Amino acid sequence: MTDLVNLISKKDETVENDKVQKISICEIMKNNTSDIIQKLELESPILFQNYSDLYSRYLHSIKDLFGVCHIAEEQYFDKMQVDQKILKVFDDQWKFMANITESQIGLSTDFLKSYVQFRLSVIDSWDQYTHTVMNTYAKILSQFIQK
Repeated sequence: MTDLVNLISKKDETVENDKVQKISICEIMKNNTSDIIQKLELESPILFQNYSDLYSRYLHSIKDLFGVCHIAEEQYFDKMQVDQKILKVFDDQWKFMANITESQIGLSTDFLKSYVQFRLSVIDSWDQYTHTVMNTYAKILSQFIQK
């Protein structure tokens, strides 16, 4: 009798283990993909903040550098008596280059914004498509099961 109880007990454990060990491919893929996307979502603000801090530090260094440049200009370049017309042309050239650079930054930002919107639209379209396919599959499967 004890052997029979042990055998039934082992059978129950096996059934419970089978229930625990059943793994869904869809769940594996969904969970791991979700974990990756959530990690990216969590880390992105930190990444952007780090780049913002980096560029703030660059800006600070540049301001310090050109602060020293003013001192050097007063000490040396003013004594050289550089023509103001040449400095005006130099200023115009730098403004032109700065405008081009700022324009390129704006274009890059607009491109990336459009690119993200495009990808969001693709994901939305894919989502609608998969729902349509799943609904159609469910209808066909239910008709097949009924027959």
